[in-house]
Amino acid sequence: MTKTKTKTKTTTLTTRIRALTRLSVTNRVSAVYLGLVGGAMAVAAAQPLFATGPDASLIWVWPALFTFPAFGFVAWLGEAGWGGDAPTWFFIGGIVLSALVQSLALGAVWRALRGRRGGRAHHLTTAN
Repeated sequence: MTKTKTKTKTTTLTTRIRALTRLSVTNRVSAVYLGLVGGAMAVAAAQPLFATGPDASLIWVWPALFTFPAFGFVAWLGEAGWGGDAPTWFFIGGIVLSALVQSLALGAVWRALRGRRGGRAHHLTTAN
């Protein structure tokens, strides 16, 4: 009996992980958003190869802005933990994590809106 219970818990966990992955990566809205953030990060990473001006590091503002509501918390943690001198890996990891969190939220909103639209279509009659 415990073997079945363990298998059910594992299956439930796997199902939840797959559902979260589908919400955050595999729908159109999330894929476009992650592509936008990934493109901005690729341009920001490649920018030092082409420009050497004093404002060259300001290109990293764009990926941070694309992930802003969630990235604001990451910036606050960097300020609190390192006093404004947080390492680069912290901010890049924060941008990636923020993009994934916001992609999950976008996927959930997209699924909710599509679900509502689908539900209304079945209840409409010619009198409506």
